[in-house]
Amino acid sequence: MSAHQYDHGHTVAGWVGFGIATVGAVVAGLGVVAVSGVLIAGGLAIGVVSLLVTWALHLAGWGKGPGLRPRAEWGWRVRDSAAPGGHAECLACRLAGRGRGARAVVPVMPAQRESERETVAAAGADSVR
Repeated sequence: MSAHQYDHGHTVAGWVGFGIATVGAVVAGLGVVAVSGVLIAGGLAIGVVSLLVTWALHLAGWGKGPGLRPRAEWGWRVRDSAAPGGHAECLACRLAGRGRGARAVVPVMPAQRESERETVAAAGADSVR
């Protein structure tokens, strides 16, 4: 259990991403000091890797969605139980096809012959025909 009285949002995904991004910033900073375009590009590439690793860990449940988590999940080493379904207001989840955008998929109705009458059950409540 966390010693904090509220959810700080510290997660494995956040700490790992921060660590990799710090290395990238140091490499890019050394590139600026050494006037080396290769080091600057390497530092920026490490920053991109940091984003991708953090995103992957978030989707695997080691991150946190927006808002408060249940108190039992406040510890930074606790996996997020809502991650498989996605977080409704989370950009990372929406980019991965989870969360709010994934629920907006409209089911495809089977093709209907013109001679058949359309029934309310077959058409659904939000039919535009």
